[in-house]
Amino acid sequence: MAILEGRFVINGVEKVLSFEADATLLQALRDGGFSEVKRGCDTGECGACAVVLNGDLVTSCKVYAASVVGSEILTAKGLGTVQKPHPIQQAFVDAGAIQCGFCTPGMVMATYALLSKKPDPTDEEIRRALDGNKCRCTGYVKIFDAVRLAAERMRDHG
Repeated sequence: MAILEGRFVINGVEKVLSFEADATLLQALRDGGFSEVKRGCDTGECGACAVVLNGDLVTSCKVYAASVVGSEILTAKGLGTVQKPHPIQQAFVDAGAIQCGFCTPGMVMATYALLSKKPDPTDEEIRRALDGNKCRCTGYVKIFDAVRLAAERMRDHG
């Protein structure tokens, strides 16, 4: 299989990734060191591999890397750091919405995509935004609490 190279802007930094011609964006990102993008189902059903691609939430296991060369990609690590977490990341911690943590990056990215477009979402809008993200540890109550808390903090503090 042919190896391709493509330039991407990942978390605000230009990066060249090498990948096989039929590689998904998930494969290219993971091979490029972006371990926060989790490999879950490889069918687009679990949301663990969710990233924001050119402003829209996508499951990176369903996108061919070659088809999005030149794109801007945001992962959970691009939102904040351990020392200075993004309000969404901090809300997930404060609400107790993290258990094993496997689904968390995808949930955080789904929340980011939602709150970027709907700063004051209804419960139904939250439900729809998180619909493609599966969590095997929780009953989703604390995750919904985290989204509401993040929305409130982001509205209050800009």
